[in-house]
Amino acid sequence: MKKTLLLIMLPAFMLQAAYAQTPKKTTSGNPIAEGWYADPEATIFGKQYWVYPTFSDKYNKQVHFDAFSSPDLVNWTKHNNVLDSSNVKWAKRAMWAPAIVEKGGKYYFFFGANDIQSDKEYGGIGVAVADKPEGPFKDYLGKPLIDKIVNGAQPIDQFVFKDTDGQYYIIYGGWGHCNIAKLKNDFTGVEPAADGKVFKEMTPEGYVEGPVMFIRKGKYYFMWSEGGWTGPDYRVAYAIGDNINGPFKKIGIVLKQDPAVATGAGHHSVIKVPGKDEWYIIYHRRPLTETDGNHRVTCIEKMTFDKDGLINPVKITNEGVTANRIR
Repeated sequence: MKKTLLLIMLPAFMLQAAYAQTPKKTTSGNPIAEGWYADPEATIFGKQYWVYPTFSDKYNKQVHFDAFSSPDLVNWTKHNNVLDSSNVKWAKRAMWAPAIVEKGGKYYFFFGANDIQSDKEYGGIGVAVADKPEGPFKDYLGKPLIDKIVNGAQPIDQFVFKDTDGQYYIIYGGWGHCNIAKLKNDFTGVEPAADGKVFKEMTPEGYVEGPVMFIRKGKYYFMWSEGGWTGPDYRVAYAIGDNINGPFKKIGIVLKQDPAVATGAGHHSVIKVPGKDEWYIIYHRRPLTETDGNHRVTCIEKMTFDKDGLINPVKITNEGVTANRIR
């Protein structure tokens, strides 16, 4: 009888031991997800944090996007193929660096595609739309939103910014040039500003790519990546202005590699916890063991400010951040 009881109880005992040996996750860890992901766009929809990165592979294989959601910044859920080239007939390769906004109950997903090198090639910045943050997204226009090289700016790395008056702008550009343009209300195109110009160059010192803008305490923070994306000098810099037109003069470096942790840290986005002055920077970097330029991972750190509103330098870590639920 005793032997029978022991055999019955053994599986439960082993199960309890297994649970006891599995520690509760207390930090996000870096990277926040498995796989090669870069150029992350981070945002908040409802009470969920979302990250939309580039699938970081060879250009001809970069033909889809995955997304990641989390209730607390620590535990992340992967959403496969929120957009792929089968839903964007004109996009053939190099689908990069998404931006996403919610407007009128729809989710608009902006992306670069085809890595065009001249106006003779077809591609540029496109828009897809879905009813949910996880998609599936489908091509909104049937053609690129921006398909020309204006002011020397390759049409990639778009960031969509909503100003305090409700006007949406698209800020974008590679090859060391950054443009800004007003978006039409329905996101079907861009339109002239008050001075009649459609595309205004706003390139600060050191700018290479990856623009980001946000407002804190009435000030406009403009951030960008500089250096070479495969090199040790890749980093994030910033400026502060009084309005969307700046002027934006470079203040300093916020994020850079740490040879003891990872290399190539840059191309980021920023999120603010609703109702709190708490900020996070989401970025990509390259593991120390990797030499392939495309092998990049998406990571997260806290971002803080000093008493004068300047951004404190961010230290990149392997631990990441602790939980922070949206209330």
